[in-house]
Amino acid sequence: MRQRDFENRYRDSWAQLEAWLKSDSKSTQASALDLPVVYRELCQQLAVAKERQYTSRLIDHLNKLVTAAHHRVYRQQTLRRKGWLHYLLAGFPQAVRANGRVVLLATALFLLPALVMGIGTYNNDALIYAVMSPGDVLSLESMYDPGNRVLGRERGSDTDLAMFGFYIKNNIGIAFRTFAGGILFGLGSIFFLVFNGLFIGAAFGHITRVGFVSTFYPFVISHGAFELTAIVLAGAAGLLLGRSLVDPGQHRRSVALRLASVEAMKIMYGTFLMLVIAAFLEAFWSSSATTPITIKLGFGALLWLLVFAYFALAGRGDSSHAS
Repeated sequence: MRQRDFENRYRDSWAQLEAWLKSDSKSTQASALDLPVVYRELCQQLAVAKERQYTSRLIDHLNKLVTAAHHRVYRQQTLRRKGWLHYLLAGFPQAVRANGRVVLLATALFLLPALVMGIGTYNNDALIYAVMSPGDVLSLESMYDPGNRVLGRERGSDTDLAMFGFYIKNNIGIAFRTFAGGILFGLGSIFFLVFNGLFIGAAFGHITRVGFVSTFYPFVISHGAFELTAIVLAGAAGLLLGRSLVDPGQHRRSVALRLASVEAMKIMYGTFLMLVIAAFLEAFWSSSATTPITIKLGFGALLWLLVFAYFALAGRGDSSHAS
């Protein structure tokens, strides 16, 4: 390959890296760069340039880029080792706010079907069977029967710890499918957001219609603040992947997907933690049949306020991005 062709092939990626290095990672586009991957590719390009004895001008330029990228890689790794607390206090909510439009779209894809189905099943006792089998409907009703000793899912094990593990596996499975579906040009994430909205809306409408509100709402309100929010955020992260494939901009689709996955994972790390918190609450708090309803409702309302406040306010005074 002639030097001119070599430079033409990689000129854009070198310019992008130079812009990233100058930006000090303060813009959303810059922070999306997968530096370790870019650094490895740059080292390979420098080795090729030396092997083919390209001009000293080009080799010096690549050497400077490699040196600058090397310092940033090790700086980034140091930040990563110290950055989890910063991520939880600032980076996670910053990532959610930075992708606010996608988060709002995911919220609409989840909430609108839930509202329509909730109102429909509340007013039409046959509509629930559009999304659940008769056996599933009976199981749903038995889970929230006020006569139960414990509330929630039927338990193969009678221990809260076993149910904690079950809830983690179940919740993360739902969130992962909603996120990973984004690789199908976003269609998978859209499907799972709408499907989960329809299913949860049907459950809300039907249980309200049969009158088990004194057990259902106190059960779901606390862990729902984390679980339902996490499902929406997983869908938003999946939509980021899908958007990069539908509209890659000036990048190749593979590069655009890689950049989008970096941004998406900033949301997914926090989403997984929220699902663990939700599972803990569902196993050890929501299922209790002895805690007064007013305390459960009040505590659940407080958790919803804290979740909203966290994403609206946390990290606003911090100008750096989580690594």
